[in-house]
Amino acid sequence: MAEINSLSSQSIQNQLLGRLAPEQLNRLLPSLERVDLPQKQVLQHRRGRAEFAYFPESSVVSFVVVLEDGGTVEVGMVGKEGMVGIGMLLGDQLAAHDAMVQVAGSGLRIARQRLEQAIQSDLNLQMRLLNYVHAFQFQLAQTAACNATHDLEQRCARWLLTARDRAGTNEFSVTHEFLAMMLSVRRSGVTMAAGLFERAGFIKNRRGKVTILDPASLEEIACECHRVIRQEEARLLS
Repeated sequence: MAEINSLSSQSIQNQLLGRLAPEQLNRLLPSLERVDLPQKQVLQHRRGRAEFAYFPESSVVSFVVVLEDGGTVEVGMVGKEGMVGIGMLLGDQLAAHDAMVQVAGSGLRIARQRLEQAIQSDLNLQMRLLNYVHAFQFQLAQTAACNATHDLEQRCARWLLTARDRAGTNEFSVTHEFLAMMLSVRRSGVTMAAGLFERAGFIKNRRGKVTILDPASLEEIACECHRVIRQEEARLLS
């Protein structure tokens, strides 16, 4: 349920909004509202018309492709660095992917009409947000390459590190079943990889919560995709 607050620029925790020039952020502030985003809430359906764009703060959202046989695979992940609803910036009325909350938390949302009005009246604001679209498209491409070429342990380490980046914390909720769905692998494979990481002291896994204890060691196991995506995001969003 939405919690409508009087927002100020100092209270904004989303980094994409936080990097806007004051006049650009002030254009959006009256239309933004802070909302709770519970785990597994679907923010948009593929080919559906989303009525809101979301800017996560402490939450993390997965973009998922659902195949004809019912299988799923995650193709992108968004946290406080970005937004959900980039199609609105491109003039597309329909969402390209399903978007589901994977780590519960808070976020800011804005009605489609208000966002479209803001970017149509401020080309500088539009360009700043389109920089994020570029970064997100790079993430999609790199994730596709990762899913096609890297082994499960590398991909699992990459996923945990990316979730840590997006959530901004070393501890977050995720089950083996959910992670297996995101990576499009068997749950037993995720359990084996997570068990390996835990025995090595890289993570702690208790009752659906993962705590990353040694991110540097996970980085050594992960494929280059985590590092490459972070570098490109830093270049495009700085």
